[in-house]
Amino acid sequence: MRFTEPMSGLNPDAIDEGVSGVSYPPNLADAKEESLKIIEYILFFTKKIRFYLHMCNFCCNFVPDLKCSSVAIHKKIVVLVLCAWSMCSFGQVSNAGRSVFSFMSLPASARINAMGGSNVSLSNGDVALGMCNPALLHAQSHQVMQLNYSYYLPGTMFASVLYGHNFGRSKIEKPYTGEGEPDKPNYFAVGIHYLDYGKMKYADEQGNLTGGSFGARDILIDVMYARQLGRMFKVGVTLKPVYSIYEHYTSFALGADVGAHFQSKDSTFQMGLVLQNIGWQLKGFYSGEGGKNHEMLPLNLQLGITYHIPKAPLRLHVQIHNMQTWKLDYEWTSRDKSATTGDYISHKVKWYDMMFRHTIFTIEVVPKSEKFYIALSYNHRRRAEMNLIDQRSIAGLSLGAGVRIKQFRVDFAISQMTKSNFSYQAGLTIDINSLLK
Repeated sequence: MRFTEPMSGLNPDAIDEGVSGVSYPPNLADAKEESLKIIEYILFFTKKIRFYLHMCNFCCNFVPDLKCSSVAIHKKIVVLVLCAWSMCSFGQVSNAGRSVFSFMSLPASARINAMGGSNVSLSNGDVALGMCNPALLHAQSHQVMQLNYSYYLPGTMFASVLYGHNFGRSKIEKPYTGEGEPDKPNYFAVGIHYLDYGKMKYADEQGNLTGGSFGARDILIDVMYARQLGRMFKVGVTLKPVYSIYEHYTSFALGADVGAHFQSKDSTFQMGLVLQNIGWQLKGFYSGEGGKNHEMLPLNLQLGITYHIPKAPLRLHVQIHNMQTWKLDYEWTSRDKSATTGDYISHKVKWYDMMFRHTIFTIEVVPKSEKFYIALSYNHRRRAEMNLIDQRSIAGLSLGAGVRIKQFRVDFAISQMTKSNFSYQAGLTIDINSLLK
């Protein structure tokens, strides 16, 4: 019996958004190179922030009429957007298959699943949204517990549990509506993800069963903190320890998220920016020529915009993900050959196709009271990677709904996360704060 790769028995079709296996850089030099790239990103990002702040300050000082709070607020928004755009234009190398722990990209809750897998701009009290952007934690997430379970792949179990707790100057007497200062400007939450791949049988290199079985599982903990800055701005940070065990191979990593959120006074416009999964493995799965191999976490810079149409129960979301790099395609390993030359036929992704692979569009039907919602989203990257050529599929589309009954909310979502397989996710939210009153 020979067992060489810890993820060789897992689903090969779940590309990067789910269980895509573990990539293996040749030695420690690759991990050092990736670390230098991260440092270069940070320095580049810092220089851009300073440049745009100087430009905005110059404009505000040059024109006296611009010295007002509203323009100062819009100045901050412009800085966020321009810096995010700068990071997008900076990265030009594909990150597909270049990181470990790709399960961190799986949606943490049914509502996030219904929104196409990510939402970094909607702050409405849903504690699970803090896993996308820690700055989305809200005053209404105080003493809220959420349980989620997903049918992801046959034989697997993917679940999460979250709890939010706010602290600050005084006790919350009523939910924060956006008017005035919140009672507790410090928001805290903790979440645990657990992904169990089930039992897999040992086999040799030819696929012959050799007897016995082994298991594989991933565990992710999110410790989130957000701070309210005035009435319209929030910033947040998440500490993310990750642990995996595949047969006798183990790995431990430490990552972090840094995010910001803006919300207009009437709450019709929201915008969020987050840099996810800053970090790398502290203990690798295996040792290479240069010693223990350490791989990067799946870095993801995201910008999101949410707009609630006035006097209409409609809310629109646009998310731009993986802004740190342009290329999101994979190198084909089983391509068609030319009948005349025998060479592999090149399959290049068009520029407009690549652009839309960075986007997720969502439309929600939600009343002002938010007692229920219906969400429909489209993830073009998922569509491009999971679509079946010879079969009809709804790859890329996600549908979900939720209803709140007193102190409880029930969510359900359906999507096609892998080829020829649907993913179902259910969630239960309990408002402990209201239940104990």
